[in-house]
Amino acid sequence: MTTTQQKSGGFLAGTANYLDERLSVGVVLKNFGRKVFPDHWSFMLGEVAMYSFVVLLISGTFLTFFFQPSMAEVHYHGSYAPLKGAEMSIAYASSLDISFDIRGGLLMRQVHHWAALLFVAAAGLHMLRVFFTGAFRKPRELNWLVGFFLFLAGMGAGFTGYSLPDDLLSGNGLRIIDGMIKAIPFIGPSVSSGLFGGEFPGTEIVARLYSLHIMIIPAVIIALLAVHLMMVIIHKHTHYPGPGKTDANVVGYPLMPVYVAKAGGFFFVVFGVIMIIAATFTINPIWNYGPYDPSPVSAGTQPDWYIGWLDGALRLAPSRLDVELFGIVLPFGVLLPLVVSLAFLAIVAAYPFVEKWVTGDDREHHVLDRPRNAPTRTALGAAGVTFYAVLWAGASTDLIATNFQMSLNHVLVAMQILTIIGPVIAFWITKRACIALQRKDREIALHGRETGRVVRLPHGEYIEVHESVDKYELWKLVDFKDYQPTMARPNSKGVITVSARLRAALSSFYFEDRIAPVSQAEYELAHADHHAPAVEEKPKRKPRAVAAK
Repeated sequence: MTTTQQKSGGFLAGTANYLDERLSVGVVLKNFGRKVFPDHWSFMLGEVAMYSFVVLLISGTFLTFFFQPSMAEVHYHGSYAPLKGAEMSIAYASSLDISFDIRGGLLMRQVHHWAALLFVAAAGLHMLRVFFTGAFRKPRELNWLVGFFLFLAGMGAGFTGYSLPDDLLSGNGLRIIDGMIKAIPFIGPSVSSGLFGGEFPGTEIVARLYSLHIMIIPAVIIALLAVHLMMVIIHKHTHYPGPGKTDANVVGYPLMPVYVAKAGGFFFVVFGVIMIIAATFTINPIWNYGPYDPSPVSAGTQPDWYIGWLDGALRLAPSRLDVELFGIVLPFGVLLPLVVSLAFLAIVAAYPFVEKWVTGDDREHHVLDRPRNAPTRTALGAAGVTFYAVLWAGASTDLIATNFQMSLNHVLVAMQILTIIGPVIAFWITKRACIALQRKDREIALHGRETGRVVRLPHGEYIEVHESVDKYELWKLVDFKDYQPTMARPNSKGVITVSARLRAALSSFYFEDRIAPVSQAEYELAHADHHAPAVEEKPKRKPRAVAAK
């Protein structure tokens, strides 16, 4: 070892000792570094969202040095020739300067926009993974709410940033928001005037959105991310079922040093992919739209995908729904989609608490469900995704009609019908498919897997040879809880309350057509002639059969 290496090692050791004596860094790293993280690919969706947010912070910091959030009018004299001499806001002019006159400006604009889309998409997919596997159950109900508000904050950050350039497309989006706010009875016009700084488009809206976009919403997202990660550390990760994986035994890699190395490399992969996409595919070409002007608005204006479902709800709302009451006009054509959208979000936020109340399950859960083993929950999730997708497609009714040479009215009516019956069809198909897969799992557990080999018995009968599954596969097939529908029982006063009746009805809706897992007795009877190993009991627990509880 050279003298330089010895000095460097001594300096690092001295610095580590200094920090340890004052901040107990060694104790923190010793305890925190032992945290185990699962290695399943689906857990990487949350990491993609977090790394996308880091990319947003880096690229957004660059953009703040050059963007000017002002609605004051100027004449453009930049490099983009088609708009030279045009009158526009300073916000739009500075956005053009970033795109054409600042070195690397266009690349950073596109990196910022693509990272925003990826952040919301990854957060949404992460929530779907949590929902379909039941990872929101006790003790993680509050963390579900944290993730839900993170998703909403991501949508808010995306919309406020999307509206800053003051181009034609973002101006149309703000005009829609202005109309929705003004539709709120009594307080709507005052709220709109206060937000926009006067009658639309006002003089303050860009500056106020800028403050929300670069300070308030990012601070909220950072705080929610911190709370979310803290809860993950406290509650530990969930994990998929399998031998050796119990509620008290997480299987995966420790944080130090394996997971830190993997996470660091994965961050640069995400960053690199975003950079490649941003350098290859143009997004939000504001120079093609021009400054905001309500007169040239035409079909084809589309919001970012995560706002599209709200736009679609407005487009699909039936016409002629306005009602005049005591001299006040209630525009239900706007209020109805607004209420439906808020109700949908409220149901998503409250679902973990609703399921807990219906099942009466107050146990802690650290092992995930296979979606097929919770058919009603999975079907409800499919119905919700379908509802969202139809509204999202509804935001493109004009493009669908134009590109496929169809009547716009016919497309609107078809979308309106799909909004109602689409979720119902998705629910029924998904639940039937889950139950069919459960029946298939029972057959495989009892009789083994089909091999395709047909043999002839001595008395002439032909049978197909089945191969017993190993203990790992068998565990996955039989390890789930069989919930029983609850009955409406009288309370201490001998009265069956409305709440008890509602809970019994919902419980019956959830579990009346359930498929029970294979019991130990059924398994032994089915394999009596094959001498197959019995269903393995869970370690570190009181032995039990895999019968329905």
